[in-house]
Amino acid sequence: MKLNRRLGISVASVAVAGLALTGCGTGGGGEDSAAETKSITWMSILHSPTTPEAGGPVESALEELSGYDLKMQWVPAANASEKLTAAIASDTLADIVTVSSLGFTSPTIRQAMKSGQFWDVTDYLDDYPNLAKVLSDQVKTDSSIEGRMYGMPQVKEKARYGILVRQDWLDTLGLEAPHTVEELGEVARAFATQDPDGNGKDDTTGFIDRLESFDLGFRNIAGFFGAGSEFELNDDNEMIASFSTDAFKEGMEWYRSVYEDGAVNNEFVTVQKQNQYDAIAQGKGGIVSTGLFEARGFMQLAESANPDTTMAWALINDMTYGDVERRTLSDTRGGIGGWYVFPKSEVKDEDELKAVLQFINDINSEEAYGIMTNGIEGVHYNVGANGEIETIDEALWAAEVQPYQSSRITQNLVNYPSSSPYVTEAADKMAEQEEFVITNPAQSLQSDTYDTRWSEVVTAAKDAYNKYMVGQIDMAGYEEVIDKLRAGDLGKIEAEYTAAYAESN
Repeated sequence: MKLNRRLGISVASVAVAGLALTGCGTGGGGEDSAAETKSITWMSILHSPTTPEAGGPVESALEELSGYDLKMQWVPAANASEKLTAAIASDTLADIVTVSSLGFTSPTIRQAMKSGQFWDVTDYLDDYPNLAKVLSDQVKTDSSIEGRMYGMPQVKEKARYGILVRQDWLDTLGLEAPHTVEELGEVARAFATQDPDGNGKDDTTGFIDRLESFDLGFRNIAGFFGAGSEFELNDDNEMIASFSTDAFKEGMEWYRSVYEDGAVNNEFVTVQKQNQYDAIAQGKGGIVSTGLFEARGFMQLAESANPDTTMAWALINDMTYGDVERRTLSDTRGGIGGWYVFPKSEVKDEDELKAVLQFINDINSEEAYGIMTNGIEGVHYNVGANGEIETIDEALWAAEVQPYQSSRITQNLVNYPSSSPYVTEAADKMAEQEEFVITNPAQSLQSDTYDTRWSEVVTAAKDAYNKYMVGQIDMAGYEEVIDKLRAGDLGKIEAEYTAAYAESN
């Protein structure tokens, strides 16, 4: 972190930068004078195809608002795990590092936290009002490792996933939106066989999935069948991996039957995220198991390829199966998207730590949230007569603003009324389903074997899932893999979590 001087921060430019809702909170120690501020480097994960230009409008507005010079270092999501692991190993980091959900699963990152490579901020966060206000006791517990917080958790919606279905295709075929798994399968098969786009060609399918199916798309579906969120308690109060349960396997059998009927994209277990998005935008399939908020992005992609697209989406958050009560698995670890960590190699002492914490406190204000969500008023959006956000140019917003959304300290600080399709509906439906969310009961527990071996265990289970889905093995073959894992590291993990749960309850 470098000390520099910058004078004359413009209040007017800050006011233009976002919706002027409330003042920035101040708090914590380590603040310099108004004329002497810190320069912040931030290594963050890029989830969009376009990398923002350095010194662009959002970055500049955040600098004006916070009084800090900011240098973003973007790591593409596709190889974030490898890049972050290498950066941690070589200590080539930044003042702030976004570790996202990798902090839950990466042995390298978890060990770096526990070994003291990052600052322990447990005793600091409550001094910063914009941070403290989003840190409930449950969030603190769930984001702790052995009772300590090695970063500021990214707080977000507890359950964002649902099922997106092409409403225009439903209308073409005279079908109703599905709300049960049985209906969902029927719609998927209809999309694959009944020419829902009306072009006279056999070129559509139902689901468009990708290689993270085991972790994302299918995981969401498995929840409808009664599977848990990574780990769950069985009837004997033993902690077991959800991918080993009868409910998970029943979901696998259902999904494979849909795949065998041609209603899931071919060889989906090898499809990259961008290829999945392209296929959705090109109308190759009409069902996606994903975040409800993605409907807006899919519309933008489709409209950029064809301004006259007929695409329309039904956002479904109440899917059920048989006699299983309505439920949805948390895709955000109970509302924790990961951490913003502060490497001791870059943040050298307590004063520098307090300066960095002051910076993230300032950008967790409603003004900064508005900048990172909507952009600059008059450039990226206007405010309509009823207070709704009206995006001026979707392509410009996607290039200059959208990349910053995943770097917001709190992902759901403000819900803005929007004129863009599906934004308000998605926010409302994500909030609604928090009542039905299923979280991981092992998340705040400690298992040393999990920290060191889970990556290998889950990779083996995922590989078996992929092979089962494309017909390379049968269910007996999948179960054989799980049994072997349970005889080794998986069994140790489950035993350690079971003991930790018994001790804490």
